[in-house]
Amino acid sequence: MSDHIVKSFDAELTLLTEAITRMGQLSQTQLAGAIDALLLRDTAVAARVVREDFEVDELERELDARAIRVLALRQPIARDLREVLSALRIGIEFERICDFAANIAKRAIAMNARSPDEWIGELAEMGNLALKQLAAVTAAFRERDSTKAMAVWAQDEAIDDTHTGIYRRLIDYMKIEPSHVAIGAHLLFIAKNIERIGDHATNIAESVYYLITGENLAGPRPKGDKSSLDQVDGSA
Repeated sequence: MSDHIVKSFDAELTLLTEAITRMGQLSQTQLAGAIDALLLRDTAVAARVVREDFEVDELERELDARAIRVLALRQPIARDLREVLSALRIGIEFERICDFAANIAKRAIAMNARSPDEWIGELAEMGNLALKQLAAVTAAFRERDSTKAMAVWAQDEAIDDTHTGIYRRLIDYMKIEPSHVAIGAHLLFIAKNIERIGDHATNIAESVYYLITGENLAGPRPKGDKSSLDQVDGSA
């Protein structure tokens, strides 16, 4: 392979890395905006998060097209192939994370001034845990740091545990007073969206680890969300 072709291929891989890093940054901006919209009860901020989700969608489509072009024209092998395949997988994960951030913003608009302070504060804290995960996994990808990727992978249990606690107490909150049900449903969806963001950040961590090492992370993924196992007791 000529030096010109090698440099051209390296440039294409660099563009893929830059696109993924940009998506990671946008996912943080979108989630931070959704958290601010909740805390401030700011429908304008929430509307901006929903609107800018289309920018992320467009960036993900461009990333797909670029990666597929590299696969078709360069036919990469070994580490280079992992670079392209990982870019495709990670791009999808970041796009889904931004979808969940937009969903949170939509719930913030729906609740508006009716959102109860005590729950909004807890959800914001949970959101900040996810935000730290996104920052860490973006850094792990940018720096090609498998140790940082493993740390993100291990931290998912903390978000799961937080979600389980919020879920159970929200169920009790809605049982106490029928008027709590509508707002409680929105809060449950927000909590679940944040928990799913944590799951997708963990997926990215696994892809980053594979990209760097060529190996899958060994052992079962740490999981702490027990809400799906809760039995319905039928009490009012």
